[in-house]
This record gives sequence, C-alpha cells and structure tokens, in this order.
Amino acid sequence: MQRCLHESRKDESRAVDDASSAFIFEGVINNKMNSPEIKEFIRENSSLFWWIKEGEKENISMEFLVETILNYGDEKNVKKLFELVGIDRVAGIFYKQIAKRRVNYFPQVVNFFNLYFKKNAHGSINR
Repeated sequence: MQRCLHESRKDESRAVDDASSAFIFEGVINNKMNSPEIKEFIRENSSLFWWIKEGEKENISMEFLVETILNYGDEKNVKKLFELVGIDRVAGIFYKQIAKRRVNYFPQVVNFFNLYFKKNAHGSINR
C-alpha cells in the first residue's frame, strides 16, 4: 500500500513538473516559423535567451522577442528589431503586453517606450 502511494505521488510530481514547464514556455515558443532574418537576429543575440535550448531559440514567439529586446537589448538591438519587424508592429505588441494584468517589463522600460511610441509609431496615436 505504501509503495503504491509513493508511486502515485511521483506521478503527481511529474504532472506538476510537466504543467509548470508548459506554463513557462506558453507564449515563448512560436508555432509559426520566423523569417531567416529574424532567426539570424535571434542567433546574434543568443545570450539574451540563455535559458532556452539552442534548438528552440529560433522559434521563439514575436511577443517574447519584442519583450526581451526592449527589456535587455541595447539601442542597436532595438533599432535592428524596428528594421526587421517594423516600429508599428513592435508598438502594437508592446501595448498589448503592458495592457495585461501581469507585465514583465521594467517600469523604466514601460515609461521610455510608451513615450517613444507615442511620438514615433503611427499606429499608437490614441494610446
């Protein structure tokens, strides 16, 4: 009886681990293929995605890419992101992300890009 109980707890523990892994990667891994240019950009900034397996880095979602570059990238990374994706699309992703209950951006990043996109992104006039 005790052995069955112990095995049952092991199975529950595995289920919790699997569920938390799925939660961690929800929204991070992209179901769509990124363009070759985006993949190259991700490879160039691979160190920003240190916790993602090498084989999965090129398939991160656009939302996660934008969040990571705006939070941790330098001005050259941000400029390249705007060139590859477009400032209006980046602004749209940013505004969707900061409208959520939980925001993963640093407060200074939210403030800076909120001001920046209001001035420079055409699709964000009413924000």
